[in-house]
Amino acid sequence: MEKPEVEEWMAEDFPEMAPADLARENARRKAKAVAERHPGKPVLAADTLVICESRVLGKPADEEMAKRMLGWLSGRTHEVITAAVLMLPSGMKTREAVVRTRVKFRELGAAEVSDYLREVEVMDKAGAYALQDGGDRLVERVEGSRSNVIGLPMETVLPWWEELVGEGG
Repeated sequence: MEKPEVEEWMAEDFPEMAPADLARENARRKAKAVAERHPGKPVLAADTLVICESRVLGKPADEEMAKRMLGWLSGRTHEVITAAVLMLPSGMKTREAVVRTRVKFRELGAAEVSDYLREVEVMDKAGAYALQDGGDRLVERVEGSRSNVIGLPMETVLPWWEELVGEGG
């Protein structure tokens, strides 16, 4: 897995863009950047945003912002939007999708938030949590794709891969 050298567009810089469009554009830009460095190879890229009561929560800039994000999500239902883009070599075919999942957080106390942030690296996670890294203890329920919340909706991308690249690819 390669992390693309692309500065992600932030919601505050593009307030007119719908969150799904912002995530899709970030995923496209990531895929293009990696494809340029690896011509002839298929590229799969994704971008995930968390939206709670019309606020777009990207990756926290620091621990204080992470605390504020988790405090904001506490007791609320939010939406996780992941845009995924699969590009085949030479632009032969591309697949794109935006997947949405609703997540309800439990009520979280300040100590619980601090403990979580001390134990889990969240600075590269939209909404300051990682379902795959102890995030289950923050979450009351997930409605939809769990893999989407982790950052790659496997139910969507695996069929693309099988169709476009083939099982041996």
